[in-house]
Amino acid sequence: MIDPTLESLKDDELEVICDVINECIQIDARQRPTMKALNQNENDGNLTDNTCAQLVERSLDSFLEYIEQRAQLDISGLFSPSWNTALENSLPWITGCRPSPYIRLTYALCGSQVEYQLSEIIQGLARGNLGQILATQLRMINNLHIKTIEEEEKLSSQLAGLQENIADQPIAMVAKRMSRVGESSGNVDHALDELESSMANILQEADKLRLSTLKELLAILTPLQGVDFLVASKKLHLCMHKWGKTRDNRQLFCMYVTMHI
Repeated sequence: MIDPTLESLKDDELEVICDVINECIQIDARQRPTMKALNQNENDGNLTDNTCAQLVERSLDSFLEYIEQRAQLDISGLFSPSWNTALENSLPWITGCRPSPYIRLTYALCGSQVEYQLSEIIQGLARGNLGQILATQLRMINNLHIKTIEEEEKLSSQLAGLQENIADQPIAMVAKRMSRVGESSGNVDHALDELESSMANILQEADKLRLSTLKELLAILTPLQGVDFLVASKKLHLCMHKWGKTRDNRQLFCMYVTMHI
């Protein structure tokens, strides 16, 4: 089924969107073999600090490339993209993941790995991953967590203010006076253009916060711990997409059965 938002686009606009989506998919596809090999090497204990540092840097470069590519897309479509599953579209914060869960994931990994590797830790055989995080690192991560949540709240408030503007002049009053619902209006177009421009600015700030939080977190962690975190976060992202597709397919099947009873 064609997304109705795409039907209204000009051919050149649609081509740009398709190119950017394909590029984002290719970025993701290029990372998958790296993450798979990374996971295997981590399990085998074959990763050196130098190798880990290079992989962390490559992941940051890929993330920066991704946010630069999607900045070319229509801002409204990014808030509920048709290529996402319903589950994924129910969770985003300003078109993506909140930065603070990066830190929650780090805490979760620390706890689970300490429990899993307890016998190795006692014997002094642990490999220096997140199960071996230091108290000084945890304090720095906690400070980053507090700062990140404060920045998230500022951006959330800005977005809420923009959403409230829909009920303000001139959009609401023009809609009230229209003889036909949805009739074109220069005043409304201008107001909506300004709204989308402001939303694009908030998206840029949100992406900056995501990137800066990730950089600061990885700077606190050792290279091996950084790789540990990146592998887990990538797996979580891919699993959420797969689980979402499974749930969407199940819902479609249930609807089909209901319609044909």
